[in-house]
Amino acid sequence: MPNNNPGISPSIWRLLNEIDELKGQWVGGAKLNPQALGRLKRSVLITSAGASTRIEGSKMSDEDVEKLMAGISVKKFKDRDVQEVKGYIELLENVFDSWKHITFSESTIKHFHNELLKYATKDERHRGEYKKIENSVEMFDEDGKSLGVIFQTVPAYLTPKRMQELVERTLIDLADKAIHPLITIGKFLVEFLATHPFQDGNGRLSRILVNLLMLQADYAYVPYVSHEKLVEDNKSDYYVALRRSQKTLSTEQENLSPWLEFFLAISLEQAKRAIGLLSKENIEKLLSPKQLLVWQYIEQTKEAITGGEIAKATGVTRVTVSQALDVLLRLKKIERIGQGRTTRYRKT
Repeated sequence: MPNNNPGISPSIWRLLNEIDELKGQWVGGAKLNPQALGRLKRSVLITSAGASTRIEGSKMSDEDVEKLMAGISVKKFKDRDVQEVKGYIELLENVFDSWKHITFSESTIKHFHNELLKYATKDERHRGEYKKIENSVEMFDEDGKSLGVIFQTVPAYLTPKRMQELVERTLIDLADKAIHPLITIGKFLVEFLATHPFQDGNGRLSRILVNLLMLQADYAYVPYVSHEKLVEDNKSDYYVALRRSQKTLSTEQENLSPWLEFFLAISLEQAKRAIGLLSKENIEKLLSPKQLLVWQYIEQTKEAITGGEIAKATGVTRVTVSQALDVLLRLKKIERIGQGRTTRYRKT
């Protein structure tokens, strides 16, 4: 995509191009072993829920989260951290499973907020509704202790109008093919967090919405590498970038570059790690057993070979061989030589 946006710096555009190049390499990921991808997705649910709540001051470790997912009922706990993690896991899992059928809207955002906090008894009165009293953005240390207010948010009485405008503008920009979707998502995030539309849960909800919007923008690897964990690992930079951009909002010197550079750097690392899953070291874990047979035979064969030869040597049906070859081509593990009946394949 050419840079038709005068406000986007060359450094930001380079990040966008790198992300999209890696996005193109993931195409074959959708046809990998469903069981292996399912295990990855479950791992990301644990990591993301733990990380996203720890950013906001929770003390639950990933091991604690995994125990919760193993079947310990939330009714056994009065701990707010556990209640929030449970809501986060269930909502994120729903996003991963149903993103194609979810409409991005104000009503969806409110519904997500209600679902996020549905186990949190402390939030029962305000979940799913915009704030009625003022709030602020705080930074927390590793022990969950507040380090102070870093940003004053939009007043409560202006919040409904601000959210309506933000969602409408975001939808328009997402439909505009001249604007890169990651720029639109990044802008939505910084303004959403500056508005802080709900009494509590805004940071966690923003990260749920990142997953939804990136999936709907065809970044299909999102469920397999945790965005939340990358933010947690760079939490100080996260707050600094937010602060630097948020303080310029609604001024003549508006500058979203600090935030966009942080958001895109995190997104690039997420894409790199996703492609890392397709490396030689990991590829065998992600192929189905029959795909693996095809891959192993090609890998050990020095000469270029036909699909028929592969089927005969491995005992795998021609249809399954063709499907495996398609996956391996998409993953750039093999190359095709010739066309038609003379088509042969060899390891790249």
